[in-house]
Amino acid sequence: MLIGNLDAMTVFARVVEERSFSGAARKLGMSKSAVSKHVTKLEDNLGIRLLNRTTRRLSLTDAGSTFYQHCARVVEEIETAEHALTDLRGTPRGTLRISAPLTFGQMYLPALVTEFMEQYPGLHVDIHLADHMVDLVAEGVDMAIRITRLKDSSLIARKLADFSSHIVAAPSYLQEHGEPKTPQDLTQHKTLSYTNLPSPNIWDFNGPDGQVSVRVDPVLSCNNGEFTSTAAIRGLGIAREPEFIVAQALLDGRLVSILKDFNADSGGGIYAVYPERRHLPTKVRVFIDFLVEKFRGGLCSFHQQTCAEVAQGKGPIRSS
Repeated sequence: MLIGNLDAMTVFARVVEERSFSGAARKLGMSKSAVSKHVTKLEDNLGIRLLNRTTRRLSLTDAGSTFYQHCARVVEEIETAEHALTDLRGTPRGTLRISAPLTFGQMYLPALVTEFMEQYPGLHVDIHLADHMVDLVAEGVDMAIRITRLKDSSLIARKLADFSSHIVAAPSYLQEHGEPKTPQDLTQHKTLSYTNLPSPNIWDFNGPDGQVSVRVDPVLSCNNGEFTSTAAIRGLGIAREPEFIVAQALLDGRLVSILKDFNADSGGGIYAVYPERRHLPTKVRVFIDFLVEKFRGGLCSFHQQTCAEVAQGKGPIRSS
């Protein structure tokens, strides 16, 4: 029965990934009615409802969610088989689905993806930016960029760059309130906290006498690092920010790095991660290789290169 349903399974997977019949129809080059008929036939053959349909939205039933996870793997294997000869030639094709953190993606991915797609014009790239951890398998994502301490998981990871943090403040804030000399001095200052960390109000340092942890009492908390860095630039307080967000502000003097003798805890690295698969699709392998090469000199080197390209009019970059 399932062999006869392979076309319907492909259609069903696209409906789930596009979250609509019309979106799946556009991706597949089919009519919306044909997509609906494929899904209805699949449900009839299986004898169970896979999707809840309303006039405004679609949602998976419990059975549909379970079936989709298996269905997506089957469809992936079919696509891998269909593209085998193309893969042997090393030419990526199809749709590359990427997940990345919001601010990092806004700042760096436009330049990276544009250059990559110029090399492979036949490839379609679908990018999802979000600060929460996306389930790559359940949501049909090929790979993700994650900035974290890597934990054991079913995902395969390749490191792109080290991830460092800076304790930063605006010159105007330091002129008015003075500069803290030790991590403990932060308890007497206004601080800004990024809340997407496991312990946002515990700031860790590696000083001359070993590791030091300080509990701060922030005057502002936010789940977006670009927001807190902008508040720091405006003189609201002291922030702990990742290098990729504050690099430009440090270069042009809008922010100053402080407590340099107490290196802020790095927080891990920047990784490309993807689901464990027997055969990594060429589109994923080639893009990860591209990222590794681009970040070979480290994040700071890549940032400076990107800024130089922006100065030459090659593309936008957002900064704090």
